[in-house]
Amino acid sequence: MNVSEQLTVVKTLSKKEKIAKRVAQMFRDGSLVNLGVGLPTLIPSFIPKEVEIWAHAENGIVGVGPPALKGEEDYLYVDAGNRFCTIKPGGSFFGSATSFGLIRGGHVDFTVLGAMQVDEEGNLANWMVPGGKMAGMGGAMDLVVGAKKVIVASEHCTRDGSPKILKKCTFPLTGARVVDIIVTELAYIEVTPEGLLLKEISADTTIDEVISKTEAELIIADDISVMNV
Repeated sequence: MNVSEQLTVVKTLSKKEKIAKRVAQMFRDGSLVNLGVGLPTLIPSFIPKEVEIWAHAENGIVGVGPPALKGEEDYLYVDAGNRFCTIKPGGSFFGSATSFGLIRGGHVDFTVLGAMQVDEEGNLANWMVPGGKMAGMGGAMDLVVGAKKVIVASEHCTRDGSPKILKKCTFPLTGARVVDIIVTELAYIEVTPEGLLLKEISADTTIDEVISKTEAELIIADDISVMNV
């Protein structure tokens, strides 16, 4: 697919859908994947047909399927975000102790979480704004230290245009030095010991735009490419 063709595709997707589609390309067949609330719930719609993942919900489900259709909701099938869901064939239910045993035991291959802030050290803040209403962080703290790979899926900036990718998080942390990859509508960034490595940009942006909307310093990959979304 050339850049012109990719631009046509980009225009048909929302920012959140672009992020979800890029993240969906990262999973291996058979992966156990925990998807956080919000944007990450869009990811199953973009999983390649040749890849089968097992979606985990920390309230005690492996094999979460698409959201339940209106009128077909079953009160027994509710995910960790309190949304009615479906269960794929072979899916299973269990208690929260077993669910968190999977997480803390290192059996979750990927966790995908949203972010309020993430910084150049891989620190993540995604559960509380100081002075704001505190809903609790749920299983996020366990997931960011227990999953084999932590992916942040988030829009690049806040609603007022402020960067979310900072030199240093200022909100209370969910986890310190836990993030492996950051995917936004503008860029695919890897967290490395040397800093944040910009590896891909969206077809409808430029390296300069990504830099201007990122507070943290970015290392530009020599072989930077266009995101396949």
